[in-house]
Amino acid sequence: MGEFWLDDAAGPLVRPYAVIDGRTRPAVELTLLSLVTATGHRPAGLDPEHARAADLCRGPTSVAEVAAHLRLPVVVAKVLLADLVHCGAMTTRAPRIAADHTDRDLLEKLLDGLQRA
Repeated sequence: MGEFWLDDAAGPLVRPYAVIDGRTRPAVELTLLSLVTATGHRPAGLDPEHARAADLCRGPTSVAEVAAHLRLPVVVAKVLLADLVHCGAMTTRAPRIAADHTDRDLLEKLLDGLQRA
């Protein structure tokens, strides 16, 4: 035990779908840009992949970032994160959208500031 099986050509011998028990759809709707944050609640018996995902999300982290850090396909990361949201170990929110680019008042203030400089 404790050794990590690896095939130089194929990568890890335990395929990602085995990590998520063959599930392909997350129980919670998540996009690549959804932000997830660990709540600090750790259910007993978390498997290593769920624990690693929770550790990565001490602050708001995008689903894409989690997938990249875990070196897993996005769909696998989404299922892992959805599991954590479902059990209360993580919260999720949509990313904040920057100010409306057509906000006339903001553009006028910007122009005024540039003209004064």
